[in-house]
Amino acid sequence: MRVVPIRYTSDVSAMTRFYRVLGLRMGAVSRPGGWIELSADGGMLAIHRSSGEEVGRCELAFEVSESLEDVATRLREAGFEPGPVIDEGFGESLRVQDPDGVWVQLNTYDRQLYT
Repeated sequence: MRVVPIRYTSDVSAMTRFYRVLGLRMGAVSRPGGWIELSADGGMLAIHRSSGEEVGRCELAFEVSESLEDVATRLREAGFEPGPVIDEGFGESLRVQDPDGVWVQLNTYDRQLYT
């Protein structure tokens, strides 16, 4: 499992430039350019284009290498109720609230779908 914070911004290009200056490396870029992966030694930062209330927000996400159905089963058995596994343009996604009620996103990626 790899930590993937998602940073929402109205200016993907400027935000990408900033984090590249900090030392992150360019990774996959979505075809329309609204989603960029920046690699670091300890994980990855995802930059998402957004507007309105999401701008400036950061969401905790994880890249998962196992089936999200298996993760959902494990969460339910531990007393946490995840949302459904959703087929996304990048792979699959699952959201669940942590004990403080903050949403956490779990993703599997098929980079052939968006690069």
